[in-house]
Amino acid sequence: MLDSATTQVIPRVPPPSSHRRGGRSRLLVAGLLALLLASAALVAIEPLRRPLPAPTVTRTLPTSMIIPGKSPALPWPKIGQAALAVEGYGSLGTSGGSEPVPIASVTKVMTAYLILTEHPLDRGEQGPELTVNAEQAAAYPRELARGESLVPVVAGAVFTERQALQAVLLPSANNMARILAAWDAGSIGAFIAKMNDTAAALGMADTHYTDPSGYDPGTVSTAVDQVILARKAMELPAFAEIVAQKKATLPVAGTVKNYNSLVGRDGVVGIKTGSTDQAGGCLVFAAVTTVGGRRVTIVGAVLGQPGANTPVQLDRVFRVTRPLLRAAAAAVTVHRIVRDGDQVATVRGPLGARTTINAAQDLTVLGWPGMRVRLNVDIPAVPARMPAGAQHGQVSAVAGEGSPVAAALRTGAGLEPPSTWDRIRHHR
Repeated sequence: MLDSATTQVIPRVPPPSSHRRGGRSRLLVAGLLALLLASAALVAIEPLRRPLPAPTVTRTLPTSMIIPGKSPALPWPKIGQAALAVEGYGSLGTSGGSEPVPIASVTKVMTAYLILTEHPLDRGEQGPELTVNAEQAAAYPRELARGESLVPVVAGAVFTERQALQAVLLPSANNMARILAAWDAGSIGAFIAKMNDTAAALGMADTHYTDPSGYDPGTVSTAVDQVILARKAMELPAFAEIVAQKKATLPVAGTVKNYNSLVGRDGVVGIKTGSTDQAGGCLVFAAVTTVGGRRVTIVGAVLGQPGANTPVQLDRVFRVTRPLLRAAAAAVTVHRIVRDGDQVATVRGPLGARTTINAAQDLTVLGWPGMRVRLNVDIPAVPARMPAGAQHGQVSAVAGEGSPVAAALRTGAGLEPPSTWDRIRHHR
């Protein structure tokens, strides 16, 4: 029997509350869910933090092309040499080989070119004066007896540089070519050395000068070399101005005429005739025509046309030159190289976005079938967003040796950067 005094009462512990257990569970689940959401957010945000790659441009236009069609058939002379070039575009062809031959008074193109490069004249400027000395005047009767082409001179006669050049280039005065040579270089021999040095510097590999007038048949060249020189000489304003004249007024001689009777016909603006028994009839010429609204200069040379004397030789060279010149002018035409709307490049943006770069207008060049045309595309960096039809860059073309002509470019479809959802979805 138990003693009631020693009886211990053990307190009853209540069971855990179901409400408290549920609260802790919910907190645990909420924490785990928050952690998962945070992790998911980090995963989703990560691709958004990376910069988008820049759009890439791929050119689809070739770097060059050949103008299609049949090459021009030109009426080349059956005798002698000939060469043609279109200024700024290149050679139209040659005939008669490349053997150096006498060139008669065509030599005076180099004489005038040297004088004007060392003593430049502006358009209309007379320039310094030179005086005919007694020895030069005394030589005139002997030169006349040899049948040379001359202008009358007397001791003490004063010519301006322009007048002396007019005498050389229009009535083809041999004596004035010698007078100018001595005036420039101190002696004729020193001037001839300068002529040959200049020919070498210009790339006239088949040319050799022995006198400043061309009376000596030892002065030889080719049609190709004379076209090289003519193109350089016509760049000098005073030279081009003088050779386009039909006549001039000189001291002692009075009014003199240009031997080149083609000047003023078929667009001819020069340059120089030549004729001797050894050289035959020779002509270096330049003519201007307009093609597609653009000014075009054709430069050529015809050498070695036969004849019994100067009038016949020059008549023959004029008769073969005119159809050659007309055919050359007809050969130069406008060619459409790129059409308005032609695709020039493709653009690929991030996540497969695409568009094209197209010509915004026709691109045309002057030339002839068989000529190579170089094509260049200049497209600045493409931004991530570009509207359709936005002007962006240019395409240019160079025909032969010509200057570039350009046309604007524009986008095809609009280019848009990817949306946030697309970036996240692509990353997944």
